[in-house]
Amino acid sequence: MLIENMMMAFSAIRANKMRSILTMLGIIIGIGSVISIVSIGDTMRGLFANLYKNVGVTQAYISIGYWVEDVRQSDYFTLDEMERAKEAFGDQIAYIDSSASASAKASYKRTNIDFDYQGIDYNYQDVQPVNMVYGRYLNEGDVLGRRKNVVMDTDSAKMLFGVENAVGKTFRTTLYGSTDDYTVVGVYKKEINAFQALMMGSSNNRGSAFLPYTLLTWPNDTFYQLRMFGAENMDMDQFVRQFKAYAAKMHSRQPEDMYMYTAMQEMKSVDAVMGGLSMAVGGIAAISLIVGGIGIMNIMLVSVTERTREIGIRKALGARTRDVLVQFLTESAILSACGGIIGVILGVGIVSLGGLILKMPVVIKPGIVLLAVSFSAVVGIFFGLYPASKAAGADPIDALRYE
Repeated sequence: MLIENMMMAFSAIRANKMRSILTMLGIIIGIGSVISIVSIGDTMRGLFANLYKNVGVTQAYISIGYWVEDVRQSDYFTLDEMERAKEAFGDQIAYIDSSASASAKASYKRTNIDFDYQGIDYNYQDVQPVNMVYGRYLNEGDVLGRRKNVVMDTDSAKMLFGVENAVGKTFRTTLYGSTDDYTVVGVYKKEINAFQALMMGSSNNRGSAFLPYTLLTWPNDTFYQLRMFGAENMDMDQFVRQFKAYAAKMHSRQPEDMYMYTAMQEMKSVDAVMGGLSMAVGGIAAISLIVGGIGIMNIMLVSVTERTREIGIRKALGARTRDVLVQFLTESAILSACGGIIGVILGVGIVSLGGLILKMPVVIKPGIVLLAVSFSAVVGIFFGLYPASKAAGADPIDALRYE
């Protein structure tokens, strides 16, 4: 019986192709919009998650709280305190440094480029590996000897020197009022996708380089905050509590006076915002499904009116009220489901094409696709219920007299 009703439904849809297509249009747009928006939202969340993985989800910073008014010189960290913290927490800390950075112009011959310098320890590559293509990475001797050596990426080397292989070349820059010559000992390849390039924005016009962090803590070897990477699979919340208490005791402060934040906390906040926006915009797009459902109800009412005599003949020949109801409900559901399938193809196609053009991986969850098609069929049944009930309740005598 179900197969017979489906065949009759497809015959009715084929008999009025243009009307059926226009009726499905609302469902197509609604389903396509929902899948596109939700998939774009999930893709963006995935890209942000990858960004944080690249910078290290176990990365954490600690300093005296910005709300503390009586900041003292003793609230600053020293190299000795950093070493003691490393020993105190042992394997829990995979890496630690002074979080030192600076910006200044780098000069080579007649070329002057704005550069961002990041101070690192020799083992920074353990937590933030890079693809070295020329020369070497900074070593322990560079850090302990405060050697004016740097490692930069290929783009920065090309901007400053005109070539990628800048190993052995020197440039001049001024840090903390002291102008010196710095030597490039290594060049690495920075791999970024289109999304990362977009997030970086105008920073693409600036160079960047790593240098020993000890050069940026000179001359008094004190610094405002510590940067560290916790060991993998560690409970970061517990680590934050323990380290805040340790740092506070070290500086004769209360744990509440210390400010510590992690990349994991920031990632969760961003993910929550992105997820909320995706669901909100997806919900707004889903409103078009209701519009499409109203269109289905309208066209089914027209269909019932046009087929009044057919309904009368079927009931006169013994068709039950339930049979007529199921017939029109099936037609309504198929009309909506076909629109949903086309909408899925459209939505998936748009997202996939966008990912292909931008060279980014896209996230399309099968559950969303299945939910969208199922929901479209439910919309068809819901909005087809009244027209179907009207057809099923028709009096066969009156229906046969209808012209």
